[in-house]
Amino acid sequence: MISIFDLAAMLLTLSALFGWLNRRFLRMPHTIGLLVMGLLASLALLGLDVVFPGQHLLGDLTRILEQLDFTDVVMNGMLAFLLFAGAMNLDLRALRDRAGAVATLALVGTVISTALVGAAFWAAGQALGHPVPLPWALVFGALISPTDPVAVLATLKNVEVPEALEIEMQGEALFNDGIGIVLFTVLVAFAAGSGGEATSVGGVARLLLQEAGGGLALGVVTGYVAYRAIRAIDDFPVEVLITLALVAGTYALAQKLGASGPLAVVAAGLLVGERAPRYAMSDNTQKYVSALWTLIDEVLNSVLFLLIGLEVLVLRFQVSGLTLAGCAIPIVLVARLVAVSAPVLLFRWGGHLSLGNVPFLTWAGVRGGISVALALSVPESEAKPAILAATYAVVLFTIIAQGSTLALVARRTLRARSGRGEP
Repeated sequence: MISIFDLAAMLLTLSALFGWLNRRFLRMPHTIGLLVMGLLASLALLGLDVVFPGQHLLGDLTRILEQLDFTDVVMNGMLAFLLFAGAMNLDLRALRDRAGAVATLALVGTVISTALVGAAFWAAGQALGHPVPLPWALVFGALISPTDPVAVLATLKNVEVPEALEIEMQGEALFNDGIGIVLFTVLVAFAAGSGGEATSVGGVARLLLQEAGGGLALGVVTGYVAYRAIRAIDDFPVEVLITLALVAGTYALAQKLGASGPLAVVAAGLLVGERAPRYAMSDNTQKYVSALWTLIDEVLNSVLFLLIGLEVLVLRFQVSGLTLAGCAIPIVLVARLVAVSAPVLLFRWGGHLSLGNVPFLTWAGVRGGISVALALSVPESEAKPAILAATYAVVLFTIIAQGSTLALVARRTLRARSGRGEP
């Protein structure tokens, strides 16, 4: 068994090497390039293992990767820091102006998508002769419906979109995880037959209040305490350390209290990112804090997307279920289209959302490491291999195909709208 340091050294070395090769030759967006190269390396090892079975190259690397609990690494490690880095750079005042659109997309859109994906995935399994029980199909719908904040924020770095639309996308991605995780928790309990009161309407409401409401409230409290502490001093090493402690402490405390850790760090990041630079930090401190969180964001994103590409080596798919996994891609795309269209049509009177943005928002529904982590955490059952294969297929398609062409879609759809003078 290798040490944690050796694992970290391997991942950082591969990230640097693949990043250099991508920059030098492929010239794809950095995170997409790392995922593609990690996936190609995995497929190459699989091929070499078939051609030269005596070399055991695949087995050695697989044993190393199996020491990493992907779900734990993402959900209890990287996610808190990546969400905080994203929230720090989000304009809170602009977000307040788009609060109605963000809330509608995050709540109504996620619920609609979960139901549609679950029903269609169940029907596709029945039609293909690979049946997935409806409760487990709905579990797949819950874990794949929320857009991944890490993947969305990484993709938006390479795309120019109107500020209001960018705020909607960032806000939806940062907040819909809380809704998706609550739905996922309830549906897993129901599918596993251990739901009890938790799957009742009252139980779901209480869980949503505890997870989402408690997480947001906790993040506001800890973020304000950190802001006041930063305001009381002018010493950039200590202020930088306070931001790091804020993320780790808030996320850990949220888990102990049964609140949503992702929503807690998002709320803390929004508060600190809005108030601290204006009222608490000197220019020197702002420079160091910004540089630190930019670096954390880039490094962790690089490692995460590389891991997604390498994770194919340790995931066990059933060949018979690959057709169903392929069907999951159009199912999720159509459900995303309905999920962003329905709120526009239902709440058109509110003026929060624009029907002209629907094509872009549909294609921008990128999924990533959170969906993979949730799929890996699904209890062992006959449905799990199908859920894993479908999740991985959708994640790879959305990051590689949608992520790499999103700029083109933006130019075609958004410029066409502006050319017609639409709002």
